[in-house]
Amino acid sequence: MSTTSVTSASGTTGPPATAVPLDVELTVVARRHPWRWVGVGVVLVLLAMFVHGLVTNPGWDWPTFFQFFTTRTIFSALWVTVQLTAYGTVLGFVLGAVLASMRLSSSPFLQVVAWGYIWAFRSIPLIVQLLFWFNIAYLYQELSLGIPFGPEFVHFSTNNLFGPLGAAVLGLALHQAAYAAEIIRGGIISVDAGQLEAAAALGIPKARQFFRIVLPQAMRSILPNGANEVISLFKGTSIVSVMAIPELFYQVQVIYGRNSRVVPLLMVATVWYIVLTTLLSIVQYYVERHFARGTARTLPPTPLQRIRRTWSSWKAAAR
Repeated sequence: MSTTSVTSASGTTGPPATAVPLDVELTVVARRHPWRWVGVGVVLVLLAMFVHGLVTNPGWDWPTFFQFFTTRTIFSALWVTVQLTAYGTVLGFVLGAVLASMRLSSSPFLQVVAWGYIWAFRSIPLIVQLLFWFNIAYLYQELSLGIPFGPEFVHFSTNNLFGPLGAAVLGLALHQAAYAAEIIRGGIISVDAGQLEAAAALGIPKARQFFRIVLPQAMRSILPNGANEVISLFKGTSIVSVMAIPELFYQVQVIYGRNSRVVPLLMVATVWYIVLTTLLSIVQYYVERHFARGTARTLPPTPLQRIRRTWSSWKAAAR
């Protein structure tokens, strides 16, 4: 095997370097992460301790939990919670889209009106808004339609205007609209303006520009924040319990107020919130994956596809 001497930049000659034969096969060693495995071990130990406490601690009172988890009363309250979330989301995002378009318009008047609405409803706590709409009959016993400061043509009492559920939907929707407007506006302005200029140069109508060019790209920015708002609204419906609306949290309070089983009844509400939030997160994942088609040639595999691929590789290795 031949050797060569190594000469430094200063001209001095160092010890000879051994030449590596070309027929030697080099082994690639994966980088080791010892602290990563330490972290995994710590998390698994903490998780095992938590599960052990859930199983062995009698304070959780799991028999009472299973007794009330699937009762008709809980299902009825859960349906009210889902209704509040659905109505608040749909009405809130529809109004939020209108407010976002007003903020993006060239009219200073529309911009000021939309900004004022968003400023007001983001500044006032949600519980205050709900109580205001619930007690609107205290401020205005009657509402009328007619000429401002002139004759009135139609009168109707605010006591019969809407009930507690209607007041809750109205409060949630108006509150949600303020946040949805900023989410939608942020998604729209994230699209490169050069694409609109190119579309206008090609003579594409403005409506087609928005729905075929701007909106699909804006949805990638709107969806994560919008989904967070929907999930927050779903959990925030528990606030309407102050209006004695029989949603999930209120009904749980009524039950543990009678039998004094606070912890298992709170766990009933917690588990249902977790279940429905998980379902919303799954829907969010697939909707985001749908709108990601324009950014990648091949979409990443879904969790189910990954499980199937891993299972197939294990079966092939076992053979």
